[in-house]
Amino acid sequence: MSTPAPDPARERRGLFALIADIPRLLRELIEAEIAQLKAEIVGKLKAAGIGAGFLVTAGAFAFFGVLVLTAAGVLALALVLPPWAAALVVGGALLVLAGIAAAMGVQQLKHSIPPTPTQTIESVKEDVRIMRGLGKRGAS
Repeated sequence: MSTPAPDPARERRGLFALIADIPRLLRELIEAEIAQLKAEIVGKLKAAGIGAGFLVTAGAFAFFGVLVLTAAGVLALALVLPPWAAALVVGGALLVLAGIAAAMGVQQLKHSIPPTPTQTIESVKEDVRIMRGLGKRGAS
């Protein structure tokens, strides 16, 4: 078995030379991580955009489907009532449903305003106090 010849590029370097390379290696590592992060975000944003496009298309088809079913409801009710009364009943029912949905939406929006992450901000403030030694976790 033969011993491989020493590679001049891999010759032993001194401790100070290795320590001097640390900033360059850290910079290269951070640049590589940032490049990977950018590539991953761009890929996910493209996929999200395509998904959003399909959702918009599905929403459009659903909207027109609801319109057709509404017309079918009016026509079915027109067998029992005059057509104008059937349209009035179906329209009124749709307005009641819209009012209920709007009230629920307003209530949900009130719970989400202001949109600041108050719990996270308080948690970070508490962590800073703990790091400074001014407080203890859970002593609120």
